Amino acid sequence: MILCCGEVLIDFIPVPGEQAYRPFPGGSVLNIAVGLGRMQAPVGLLSRLSTDLFGDLLGDYLEKNNVNLDYCPRIDGPTTLAFVSLPDDSPQEARYAFYATGAVDRCLTTDDLPVQLKQEITAIHFGSISLVLEPGATALENLMARESRQRILTLDPNVRPGIIKDKDQFRQKFLKWVSLVDILRLSVMDFEYLYPDQKIEHLLQGWFDHGINLVILTKGADGVSGYLKTGGEVYVPAQKIQVKDTLGAGDSFFSAALAWLYENDLLKNRKALMRITQTQLIDCLAFASRAAAINCSREGADPPYREEMGD
Repeated sequence: MILCCGEVLIDFIPVPGEQAYRPFPGGSVLNIAVGLGRMQAPVGLLSRLSTDLFGDLLGDYLEKNNVNLDYCPRIDGPTTLAFVSLPDDSPQEARYAFYATGAVDRCLTTDDLPVQLKQEITAIHFGSISLVLEPGATALENLMARESRQRILTLDPNVRPGIIKDKDQFRQKFLKWVSLVDILRLSVMDFEYLYPDQKIEHLLQGWFDHGINLVILTKGADGVSGYLKTGGEVYVPAQKIQVKDTLGAGDSFFSAALAWLYENDLLKNRKALMRITQTQLIDCLAFASRAAAINCSREGADPPYREEMGD
């Protein structure tokens, strides 16, 4: 099982042509969990769900999409809300305004963490605003440190500049996470925020020396590059589609990439992951790119089902 740890929230998406918003289940970690569930990979969520009406909506949505909620207790308190601003014909990503004061997922503490995870959990995913907003950020960092090198850890920082108060401090935290995880996915905008004056090729060896085995850099319409600790860089072009919007594209991409790795027995343990070849990585990134393209062809964060992906 792949365990996704972090935020579960409601995205309020603008209704085209109206001064109105529609609520949708959201949050990068939730999207990745749902994407894995739709890909028929065994997946669970570690977070806290509110007992409010939004918590009911989120719980129903997760269960409908085959996400195990054994590590996701229901807690009295508000649900995190995010209002989304979508760019008009712009290469910029969506902008978010978060309302998370007192929200139950944000208020996860170290005391809420399970003393021991089930043996069937071979990979754990971390990322996004759950690694920024306290006290949940510290709790998840503690879990990351505890489970590092015991299971495969994956990271997608999904940078949201609007909630980062100190850029230098965030970069230092990022370097700590890099020292603990095995797979890193960055968007080109994440990378440019973290390292505006550098090229990723100049940083890879340092990351690999810390223990990472695989780095994935997604570049939107410019495709995706993958880098292996064992050597070599691969590139896969983006698929040509009619884009409806890009909301959740990165999450659909990464959930599909993790699902492909799981299907091909590369998430069993760290030794298995280290045996991935360049040919396998190309196949993985092409599969994930197809998932992102399907997501972008429809409204909102809507990852594809396994049967939509073909062989």
